[in-house]
Amino acid sequence: MKNKNYVASLVAFCCIFGLLSCDPNVHYKNHEDLDDGQWFVKNEPAFSFEIPDSTQNYNVYYLVRNASGYPYYNLYVKRFLLNSEKKTVNEALNELILMDEKTGKPLGSGLGDLFDHKIIALKNYRFPRKGKYTFKVRQYMRQDPLLGILSLGVSVEKVSKNKI
Repeated sequence: MKNKNYVASLVAFCCIFGLLSCDPNVHYKNHEDLDDGQWFVKNEPAFSFEIPDSTQNYNVYYLVRNASGYPYYNLYVKRFLLNSEKKTVNEALNELILMDEKTGKPLGSGLGDLFDHKIIALKNYRFPRKGKYTFKVRQYMRQDPLLGILSLGVSVEKVSKNKI
């Protein structure tokens, strides 16, 4: 019975999230589910997309979905932005805050025991040239596998000229 409630909550959450996530500035958006909520260090979700205009600024976001049982308030990830020649054009280690450190209250939006987070990875970023890019993410925690992270994604969004 507990499994049915979990599945029903997940389906409802996905439907609501899908309806609310329509945005004309979104250039690319995708996510990868992690099997059984286990993120192994060797599993590096990769997201490939095309950039048609190198004069346009973009915001690139992490999309993280975690279960309420995720044991930490934060998530360290290392990201890699690769060009079409598989050369790294940008990389960084980022700390993503998923819960309030003092209270443990989940941040982001939630339904039941699932929480979605949209966290900036690259702000007002101008890609060096047009073409295909790949955004790869590696979990950088001290636990392998890392439990409680259900999916990871990326959203590439155009920045309005008046918001730069």
